[in-house]
Amino acid sequence: MAVIMERTRNLFHPLHAALVAGALALFLGALLSDVTYFRSYAIQWNNFSSWLLAGGLVIAGFALLAAIVRLFRTRWRARSSLYALLLLAAWVLGFIDALVHARDAFATMPTSLVLSVIVVVLAGAALVVALVGGRTGGVA
Repeated sequence: MAVIMERTRNLFHPLHAALVAGALALFLGALLSDVTYFRSYAIQWNNFSSWLLAGGLVIAGFALLAAIVRLFRTRWRARSSLYALLLLAAWVLGFIDALVHARDAFATMPTSLVLSVIVVVLAGAALVVALVGGRTGGVA
């Protein structure tokens, strides 16, 4: 008698999730620094946000590189391409946000705050795509 077993498995290497989670943490820190700067106008918070964005861009760049390599080596192109596109969008908007932060501190608001929110949402969506496993079935 054949028993159909259904299991879930993550299609992404744990390194993908670790890189995206690290970038998300730094992007979230930049968002929180932007919110604090928006409320207090203490220029140091804008400097903190700039450094956190730079770190997030470095880590997200490595995650994007791994996503591009995975895109060409996998059978599951739909999820891999969604993951790569989300990371690419987060990286590009994060880079634009870093350029906005390079301006005078008082000229960064509210553009940097809006961009930081979008970057955090995109990086979070990429993390969800990397962590949620696909369903695979088999016959035992």
